[in-house]
Amino acid sequence: MEGNLKWSLVTAVAPVAWGTTYFVTREYLPESHPLYGAAFRAVPAGLLLLAVCRKLPKGDWWWKSLVLGALNMSGFFALVYVAAQRLPTSLASIIMALAPLFMMMIAWPLVGERPGRLHLAGAVTGVGGVCLMVFTATGPVDAVGVLASVGAMAMSSYGYVLAKRWSGEVDVLAATSWQLLGGGLLLLPCAALVEGAPPALDGPALLGFGYLAVVATALAFAAWFLGLKHLPAGTVGLLGLLNPVTGVLLGLLLAGETLSGRQVLGLALTLCGVVLGQRASRRTAAAGPPETPGPPEDPGRRRATDVSPSP
Repeated sequence: MEGNLKWSLVTAVAPVAWGTTYFVTREYLPESHPLYGAAFRAVPAGLLLLAVCRKLPKGDWWWKSLVLGALNMSGFFALVYVAAQRLPTSLASIIMALAPLFMMMIAWPLVGERPGRLHLAGAVTGVGGVCLMVFTATGPVDAVGVLASVGAMAMSSYGYVLAKRWSGEVDVLAATSWQLLGGGLLLLPCAALVEGAPPALDGPALLGFGYLAVVATALAFAAWFLGLKHLPAGTVGLLGLLNPVTGVLLGLLLAGETLSGRQVLGLALTLCGVVLGQRASRRTAAAGPPETPGPPEDPGRRRATDVSPSP
């Protein structure tokens, strides 16, 4: 149980750090060139982690790094940008809040983690809390924006569970660095085609990108994938609800925003959803790790050795 708490605290670093990206991006980074912005986050972060682990991909991990990088980094960033251009932030946040439920459904066939009642209750409670925190009345809903937001949520959820399935094959820091570099290198040619020349960066923008690359990307993704290796996917997904919570609290503390009674209730419900996920994780640990079915045999690929949902 203590081990689960430790890994939960480690994993929580990721959504909290991601929650700060809204404020940093809005205050310090150029408004245009989102694809270059994503690449400027991913590539330096990947190089930093690569310098720490000093390991290059071998065998299947060359294509696995590109697959995970496309799902978790480049494709996700691109779809989020489309959604941000076409949808109100509130609606996009609500769609992304469905990620815990989606991760639970994917984790069942991929890594043998059947969602329990507490995980499902936590997901429903958390989604309801996010809706109360961020929902505002909107006009006509843009179908392309909704599809992009759903695609981003589904793509990253599948990528995270796939990373968990392969987590026993290599060191987590190494796999994270390869994903970031793979995703960043896929982003660069797309940015050049869509956005032309890269933007000129002033001092505040350089500091902002430095923070995003080191803290909100390298540190955050390393913590996230460590959590996926040691905790059930449902628990990790529910910890992701700390992302909108952090965004709301930063707006309150730094941007002078105020909270309505409805938002306070939503904040409380979201945190209740996270707590239910932790209780479900402790119950799983007390019962002992279930037998996890291994992945189908693929020619030329070594089978993962550690896909258990708890340490």
